[in-house]
Amino acid sequence: MRIVLWAAILIIGYRGISAIVLNETPSSTSSGNGAAATPVPSGPSFPVPLGSAYALQFGQVYLNFSPNNATARARELAAFIPANVRALQPQFGWNGAGTMQLESEQVAGVDARSAHTAVVTILATVNGSLIEIGVPLYASGRGIAVSGEPAWLPTPSVVSPPNSPAAASDPAAQSALASQLPAFFQAYASGDQATLNRFLAPGASVGGLGGAVSFGSIASITVPRGGATRDITVTVNWVLYGQVSQAAPQLAATYDVSVIDQPGGRWYVREIRASTQPMGTQ
Repeated sequence: MRIVLWAAILIIGYRGISAIVLNETPSSTSSGNGAAATPVPSGPSFPVPLGSAYALQFGQVYLNFSPNNATARARELAAFIPANVRALQPQFGWNGAGTMQLESEQVAGVDARSAHTAVVTILATVNGSLIEIGVPLYASGRGIAVSGEPAWLPTPSVVSPPNSPAAASDPAAQSALASQLPAFFQAYASGDQATLNRFLAPGASVGGLGGAVSFGSIASITVPRGGATRDITVTVNWVLYGQVSQAAPQLAATYDVSVIDQPGGRWYVREIRASTQPMGTQ
């Protein structure tokens, strides 16, 4: 028995040293069906940031045309389309008539279909109308090109958000807030932090608008019933560009405001943020 034990120890030691010297690793544990797990190789993916930027630059050329700039347009398009394509279609599908003017554009999405191909969807405003186009791209390494004529796609439809049931209002709290909030929004518009802090609840931090607008009036306040802390909705009429005359341009903005009722009947602001309340429910 002693000879057998020593022989086993020597064999185990020999195998361990061999594994270290030869850098051997044990085989992976088999899965439930008896097959060894095989790692899935990860190959290169389509360069989404590059493709997005490239499609936007292409849109600046493709979505602007007029007979007067046809030669310049063809020259600029040559930087985006393969040589064999621009030799046959220097205007890339435009017949040379009419005009189009791009006003704005954004990438709405990227559909990467392989490591080399993708369609970048651009949402743009041209000639005063909203359009959506899909720009096909081919990429290889650092090279990229518009591989085909863009497809015009349906623009997003306008949907109606569901109406939330109106919460029971609190007339007393609404009256108190209607008299206190104008001073807060004046400070919020000016961005005077020292003045603004006088309206904030302890521990609250709210930055102002830095004079980008000035306070006009409060159009509406919705104050649900509740305890000392309420989440209210306020629509404010902002006066633009610091103009205070009767004919000054104004824009209404709606906010969700968290307020706290402190002893003495004075309300303080804890938080202000853009509202998600559907228009017409305030």
